Amino acid sequence: MKQITLRQSQITDAETIANLRAIVLRNDLTRLGRFDEEKVRQRFRHSFDSVYTWIIEEGSSFVGCVAFKPTLEGYLLEHFYIHPDYQGKGVGSQVLKNLLEQNDVKGKRVTLNVLQGSAAKRVYERFGFKVDSEDLIDVYMSVRVEGNSRTVEGM
Repeated sequence: MKQITLRQSQITDAETIANLRAIVLRNDLTRLGRFDEEKVRQRFRHSFDSVYTWIIEEGSSFVGCVAFKPTLEGYLLEHFYIHPDYQGKGVGSQVLKNLLEQNDVKGKRVTLNVLQGSAAKRVYERFGFKVDSEDLIDVYMSVRVEGNSRTVEGM
């Protein structure tokens, strides 16, 4: 695997990310009876904030994205999508490790939600995320980040 880098997103990245979201979530949302080609993109567009969204790249190739937004208690991790061609190669784990090791995150609570039955839940559990609650569609998880931290370049 080449070096993974993060760059802050631009407003012009919105459609690329919305399309990736549709690709990545299609199988899980279809299984849950919730896939709608346009709604899946529109939901992203309504919550997209380029200030807190990062584009994941390998060299000059678009690999995925992640949003990491400050909250009153810590951070919200959302819109974490890795293109299927790069899934299962450690990219998500590398990005998540870097996010959780930032100095600003130490001592804070990081929350997220993942679709019921998604394989991504196992990745989050490996990083210490625990289930806070769940419904028919989503599993809500969080972790309080402790231990040694460092600042991630580019973040």
